[in-house]
Amino acid sequence: MINAGFEIRNAAMEDAEQIQQITHEAFEKYIELAGIDGTIAALEESIEDIKKDIAENLVLVAYINGRVVGSVRVKLTEDHTAYLSRFGVNPNFQNLGIGKALMNLVDINMKVLGVKQLQLHTGAKITGLVRFYYGRGFYIDSTNKDRGYIRALLCKDYA
Repeated sequence: MINAGFEIRNAAMEDAEQIQQITHEAFEKYIELAGIDGTIAALEESIEDIKKDIAENLVLVAYINGRVVGSVRVKLTEDHTAYLSRFGVNPNFQNLGIGKALMNLVDINMKVLGVKQLQLHTGAKITGLVRFYYGRGFYIDSTNKDRGYIRALLCKDYA
């Protein structure tokens, strides 16, 4: 997929280090915006963890000139649902349509794979992020504070 100078493809094992870098950049900003004290799991995963995701799940990367600038991971479950995680775009490349394009390709994959519902968690206080997901057809199912901050469970139904 080509759009505005970037391309999107399935991640390859050799993308793992760049995916880790994108994840760190995106989730450091997430921590700041959500007002989280401390760290989160996204910042503690190893290259091996990322390679395992690439091998077992849907992992997409957006890249410009061979450099990964965005990524997203989706784990499929046996009950026709899927869970989206580790979605991030390098802060220097945000607002160029990369996040929307990644999510559009996730939607296409979910429909092809027969997924009935896609779920994700995000910081409920990060208005811009919640607004982004609403614009992609998600709705808030519930909220909780199990990680020490208000997280919203967002869902998107594919009928």
